[in-house]
Amino acid sequence: MTKKFSCIVAVCENRGIGIKGDLPWQLKQELKYFSRTTKKVLDANKRNAVIMGRKTYFGVPESKRPLPDRLNIVLTRNASEYTFPPSVLACSSLQEALLKLDTTDYGKDIENIWIVGGNSVYKEAMESDRCHRVYLTEIKKHFDCDAFFPEMPKSFVVVENDADTPSGVQEENEIQYEYKIYEKKTK
Repeated sequence: MTKKFSCIVAVCENRGIGIKGDLPWQLKQELKYFSRTTKKVLDANKRNAVIMGRKTYFGVPESKRPLPDRLNIVLTRNASEYTFPPSVLACSSLQEALLKLDTTDYGKDIENIWIVGGNSVYKEAMESDRCHRVYLTEIKKHFDCDAFFPEMPKSFVVVENDADTPSGVQEENEIQYEYKIYEKKTK
């Protein structure tokens, strides 16, 4: 069965999402939201998958990777050049990752699939018919970045936040941000 997936990202005013393999801001509550959202399942016997590019994976502090309680799938064209723990699934493309989730035992206990970065993975994901939503944290400040979120396709529109997504402007460390959910319009 082919499951739809969602993207989750925090973006500053200049569309930045990272610098030198790290986040340019320190927002503990936003990171907790990311963790809670990408771990949340309705069926306690299932877990979620997080799909990310190699740079995103290695940008996670070593003590926190692989991301716990989720199947970590890392996209890299050169898997043999890197060492991943046995619990991490390395795939050469988003298509290969989705195919493995659809057709192998990797997908049997997966409830939700999350795309968590970086730029080219987000771009390819949002162009896919299987992309349902983008959970976007709008950081209301400019940060120096070297990684950027691609333009949101016009097929996505803002929808009302779900019960687990805080509404209104949040503030932490004198940085304001707001959670938004974009959903792909169905034709």
